[in-house]
Amino acid sequence: MSIEVVNESAFDGVNEEMLIDVASFVLSAMDIHSDAEATISLVDIPTMSDLHMRWMDLDGPTDVMSFPMDELTPGQGRPDAQPFGPEMLGDIIICPEFAAKQAIKAGHDLGHELALLTTHGCLHLLGYDHIEPAEEQRMFSLQNALLKDWYEQLTVEYQPKPSNAGAFPTPKQRADLDREVPGGGIPAIGEPS
Repeated sequence: MSIEVVNESAFDGVNEEMLIDVASFVLSAMDIHSDAEATISLVDIPTMSDLHMRWMDLDGPTDVMSFPMDELTPGQGRPDAQPFGPEMLGDIIICPEFAAKQAIKAGHDLGHELALLTTHGCLHLLGYDHIEPAEEQRMFSLQNALLKDWYEQLTVEYQPKPSNAGAFPTPKQRADLDREVPGGGIPAIGEPS
């Protein structure tokens, strides 16, 4: 995998190596071609607010946005599906400052929150979404399974694997967090924040 991190946020405490590691793990676990590319951009709150309004028509910042290069269908990463070729998957935009607020409310550190958001963003690049309840359950279950598997295979500890209730959230837990940290989170697309 070729994962590029562009850090324009000037926010302390971001481990770019960890972001590359988790994104590479998720994409590999989803059977994405080893030559596929993706970009993770870290931005500040004003930039994220601008992107959120421009692309989602929602006011205020959010934690993560994904911009797939092509529309991919979920399940193409299954072992019986044709693998993706070496291509650019798209861009994941993360706001570390906003994610830090969510991490505090969720009861874990920033590193874990960024790993969760990176996993979430990767799944969006692969065509997963959470507009409908069934899609949401499927995506969050997969997100949590991938994130737990990532922690299990680590040979370097970036941060301790958290065990708090919000570390591997259900859709309801994440919706509750969205209410605690207004203007963000990972609500269903088109759902007001």
